[in-house]
Amino acid sequence: MPKMKTKSSAKKRFRVQGTGGIKRSQAFLRHILTKKATKRKRGLRGTTSVHATNKRAVKAMMPYG
Repeated sequence: MPKMKTKSSAKKRFRVQGTGGIKRSQAFLRHILTKKATKRKRGLRGTTSVHATNKRAVKAMMPYG
């Protein structure tokens, strides 16, 4: 049985934590930043966890994660 491939897009976007959670970066911070408030941009920094409703789909894309 050959090894399963990990989706390259998922590999670049998500990190699996030791506790089983999945980390992701926040969206809406790439371009068109002048109209966004500083407070809003500051809140979008850093990482957050993947929502429970999407966790199964993300795990399926990363079979060895």
